[in-house]
Amino acid sequence: MYAHLLTRRNNPIWIVDLGYGASPITTLDMANHLASHPDIARPPHTANLRIRGLEIDPQRVHHANTVMQERKKTRHPEPIAIDFALGGFETPLPNNAQATVIRAFNVLRQYDEKDVPQAWKTLCSRLTPEGIAIDGTCNELGRRTTWITLNRSGPIHLTISIKHGAWQRPSDIAERLPKALIHHNIPGTRINAFLTDWDDVWARNSHHATFGQRQWFIAACADLRDRGWPLLHGPRRWRLGEVTIRWDAVAP
Repeated sequence: MYAHLLTRRNNPIWIVDLGYGASPITTLDMANHLASHPDIARPPHTANLRIRGLEIDPQRVHHANTVMQERKKTRHPEPIAIDFALGGFETPLPNNAQATVIRAFNVLRQYDEKDVPQAWKTLCSRLTPEGIAIDGTCNELGRRTTWITLNRSGPIHLTISIKHGAWQRPSDIAERLPKALIHHNIPGTRINAFLTDWDDVWARNSHHATFGQRQWFIAACADLRDRGWPLLHGPRRWRLGEVTIRWDAVAP
């Protein structure tokens, strides 16, 4: 969805994996995914990319760098340059560079909701003019995922991504909402109204289950849009189990 940001002629283009955890696997997986993306995986694009994993725990940074040293002994050079460093929301980069993408998954979930606005402000201050930050959360297997996309002005939309077959109804995602929303899923709020409407159109389109859950999902999303919900994108993303809605439609 954001590949166009990573194929500009800027040199270098920084991508940050903030709070990658006890293992650097999410950072390495992201590098592999980008290196295989058809719009990115060719020179000069990959040569311009730099990925930095950031953690506030020195032991985690040391472990990640040890993993990278071992990989250098047993593998060809990484398709995209990767390093790991100590840091948090301030997002330190060489020469005070700005990031084009900052991904923070399951990070703010650990904080109090009152801390979210300042964390967002700090993250967004470290973006390039066209850059984005992603504040997301997911379950252990990544089958239920939500994220808020922000630009330098603040949040712009919410994305919900659910693996087909990993849920009974759309509102099952509620337990994986980002910190800014999870405590607001109560009657009378916009996020609750959205999820309630989604459950309703899901039930009303159950006859599409005959053609598979993807078709059921697409039909429900089409009805959701017809009800006036400002969904972005369309069937191409819906068939993946992914729905994106404008932030102002669900914001607290």
